[in-house]
Amino acid sequence: MSVKAIPYIMLDGNAKEAIQFYEKALDAKLLFSQTMGEAPDQSENPIPAEARERVAHAVLRVGETELYVADVLPGEAVQSGNQLSVCLTMDDAEDSKRIYELLQESGQVKVPLTKLYFSPAYAMVMDKFGVTFQIFTKRTS
Repeated sequence: MSVKAIPYIMLDGNAKEAIQFYEKALDAKLLFSQTMGEAPDQSENPIPAEARERVAHAVLRVGETELYVADVLPGEAVQSGNQLSVCLTMDDAEDSKRIYELLQESGQVKVPLTKLYFSPAYAMVMDKFGVTFQIFTKRTS
């Protein structure tokens, strides 16, 4: 099993500012950034107009590792337990499912394991210790 654990910072509308700050302070390089408004059509869950310019996902290279940064949706609180999470990135959906099932024991599922436009198996779970994990499976081409 191949797993990468990547810190994921969640902010309340100021992710773009944070990215610029980290580029300067950490000599980070922006590898990818997408706003919520740039996501593919999500007719069943439309993005509110006030959220369209918020960062849906950004990837920064800091030295030899990556750092993810994004904004929460307007009205969603940034609080202890969700401001910083660990994104477990895997190649295999079965590994993602196994880890998801183990982490949710005595924990709280934030986003059930599901197929989304950016991942064939994605979930978010706060474990019994209050640590939030995002489980992300890479798309295979």
